[in-house]
Amino acid sequence: MAQADFAPYFYDNGPYSHNGNLALFSLSEDTPVGTQIYSLNGTDPEGQKVRYGLSFDPGSKEYFRVDPESGNITLVEKLDREKQDSIDVLVSITDGQSKVVERVTIFVMDANDEKPEFQNMPAILDVLETTESGSSIYKVEAVDRDTGSGGSVTYFLQNPQSTLFAVDRHSGVLRIKSGEMLDYEKTKTHFVTVIAKDGGGNFNGKEQFLSSSATLTINVIDAQDTPPSFVGTPYFAYVYEVSVPGSEIFSVFAKDGDVGNPNPIRYSFDDGDDGVFSINRTSGLITLLTLPIHLKREIFNIKVRASEVSPEGRLMDYSVTTVVIRVVDLNNNPPTFYGENGLQNVFELTMYEHPPEGEILRGLKITVNDSDQGANAKFNLRLIGPGRMLRVVPQTVLNEAQVTILVEDSAAMDYEKHHFLTYKLLAVEIDTPERFSATADIVIHLLDTNDNAPKFSSDYYIARIPENSPGGSNVVSVTAIDPDSGPWGEVKYSIYGSGADLFLIQPESGIIYTQPWASLDAEVRSKYNFYVKAEDAEGKYSLAEVFVTVLDLNDHPPAFNDNFLEKTMVIGAPVKIEAVDDDAEVPNNVIEYAIMKAEPDNNIFDINADTGEIMLKSYIKSMAIIQNITKQTDFTWSLVVQARDRGQPSFSTTAVVKIDITEATQLKGGPLGSFLLQNRNKPLQILGMLAGVISLMVVVTVIISTAIFMRNKKSNRILPNRRVRRRRKQHTWNFQNPLKTPETPGVKFRVEEEEQEPEAVVENVNYNNNINTAVRHWPPPPPPCAPSLPPPPPPYIPGERQWVVPTGSTVVAPKPKKKPVITRQDTVNKALVSELKMRLEQKRSNNFT
Repeated sequence: MAQADFAPYFYDNGPYSHNGNLALFSLSEDTPVGTQIYSLNGTDPEGQKVRYGLSFDPGSKEYFRVDPESGNITLVEKLDREKQDSIDVLVSITDGQSKVVERVTIFVMDANDEKPEFQNMPAILDVLETTESGSSIYKVEAVDRDTGSGGSVTYFLQNPQSTLFAVDRHSGVLRIKSGEMLDYEKTKTHFVTVIAKDGGGNFNGKEQFLSSSATLTINVIDAQDTPPSFVGTPYFAYVYEVSVPGSEIFSVFAKDGDVGNPNPIRYSFDDGDDGVFSINRTSGLITLLTLPIHLKREIFNIKVRASEVSPEGRLMDYSVTTVVIRVVDLNNNPPTFYGENGLQNVFELTMYEHPPEGEILRGLKITVNDSDQGANAKFNLRLIGPGRMLRVVPQTVLNEAQVTILVEDSAAMDYEKHHFLTYKLLAVEIDTPERFSATADIVIHLLDTNDNAPKFSSDYYIARIPENSPGGSNVVSVTAIDPDSGPWGEVKYSIYGSGADLFLIQPESGIIYTQPWASLDAEVRSKYNFYVKAEDAEGKYSLAEVFVTVLDLNDHPPAFNDNFLEKTMVIGAPVKIEAVDDDAEVPNNVIEYAIMKAEPDNNIFDINADTGEIMLKSYIKSMAIIQNITKQTDFTWSLVVQARDRGQPSFSTTAVVKIDITEATQLKGGPLGSFLLQNRNKPLQILGMLAGVISLMVVVTVIISTAIFMRNKKSNRILPNRRVRRRRKQHTWNFQNPLKTPETPGVKFRVEEEEQEPEAVVENVNYNNNINTAVRHWPPPPPPCAPSLPPPPPPYIPGERQWVVPTGSTVVAPKPKKKPVITRQDTVNKALVSELKMRLEQKRSNNFT
């Protein structure tokens, strides 16, 4: 029995779902191509596998593609809402037997991707300059095809502060700013840039604002609001004595201030013409009406009016200016130069260079003349030429004058720089309109003098020559130049100085060479310096210093003081050998040391290549180690040591060094014995050490003796008896009577001697003499004060008399029975002897152990 087959169908999940049948689905126009935008979703009642399809109307652009298996729809073409805001799509689902097709509409949503577009700009606008402030002159229109806030447009000016205009941000109406006026005479054209900006919107997930700009050209139309203006003022004119009636004197010119639409100008006299001048109404030409001899004034100040004429022929705005006309004699004669024989425009002179400053060039006879009268005959003289070597007198001339040329810069008049000098003497009128002028050439031929000393090319010369150079070898060439001409420019060379004995110089060429017999030795002397003199024919000279360095060659081998050396080496201390190289410079005198051979064993010594110190290998610490290595009981070695210099070629020499090896031992005298043993081959070092020890002992003895003497001298002073001023209730410290037997202080200063002798009292018998309580009669002392570190005061005993500081110089101390009192100096000496004995015994015991 056949089963019924039901058609598949789509799920309808609503317009906000991303899967179903695509019904009422909306998509933003800024969705990127390749984005999966939707999934078709349906089912078959029988559970059959379904496939999906998607198609468009014929001729329509295919914006999407579907995967038949999964139903995923992908955007394959860029969307543009402004071109197409909805797309009709045929979606299908099939189970292989039945197919269902549905037509759905996809709505394209707007994104802010369009800029505002101006509808009436750019544009050119004519505005009359008399337009009132605040008037509207234009309405800007711009359209944004986006929707919502992205389609709203506001208007701005690009530079609102620097313009005369303002725009309403919403309506786009352009106005003249309040308080501002257009002025054709200041600015004929204004360029106003207007910016149209949308309200912003989302684009590619971000908020975006778009704007456009356009320029409005505003031409200002001129209005008749400016009077005429004269051009080229102030005006000055002249009437000359030769003028005739009808002569053109001057032309004035004025133009309308409203240059955009100018009116014609009419000229006339207001005042000051006296009826002797006339003016052309249209051209402004002023002419003379009478002969100059009939003029009653020398200066005329004529008021000229320039008026605008309207198209109807009516006179409008006007301006007035003054024309100054002066009656003068005719300037018809320029300045003229004369020589001794009449008219002349070239003057020549021959003279020596460097004449004294202020000297007059008397060989030049020049006269200048202007035949006019008054101001027409007044002119200036100027001298034009190289530098300021010469000066002309006078500088201002009226009618005629003798011209004097003075030397102003003598040093610049140098034959070596200028064989001849050419100047222009210029005469120029001062107060004439013609400014007539005349020129004359002045040529001065200079003769040379010996005014220059030879000059070396350098203040010093540095030369180097090897020490083996034969006699007559060239050292250096010096050059001096004398710019003078003839014999004055010839230079002779000579040398002198303490270092010039080994050298000669060719007088003409300046080549310095060694004496034929000279033998240069860098070890004897490597530096020479002397002076070279360059002298001309008249004895003018200059000096330069020559420094010659004799280059050292490696011509001396190293040398030992003796080819056979004997050394004693204490283990742990090196022995040093030294060779000397008589070469003067490094590396020729730098020596390297090396052990070439050692007997009986070649492997127990090292040598410092730079200092020549020979030492045992670092692992050899005792004689036993040496005996284990060499299997010998004799500790005497013979070394062949080489000393080689570092020169090229290198030289070397050898010496035999006999070394006795011993260990460091202590003599009975302590470290002194070890020192003597280690340095037994260095008698000078031993003597120096002994002299230093003796000197130190003498210094210490003198210091100790001086200190003891000064202390005893201070403590054993005997002062005269003094009265003691008693001060009650002011004593800070109370002391017991020193005549009593001391209980504690005396013990502190007793030193016991050896052999069970009783303590000897070493007491500062002048202890109380240093306390400032003793009263002197003259001058009065300060009040008594306590010592800086006083002993603790004894307890106060009622009824006992207070002790007063005695003035005697001694204090009675208890004497030990049957033993004399030991003085302080004897005690110190005995203490020092005891300490020295104790240290010597300790060192002896250490040596025995």
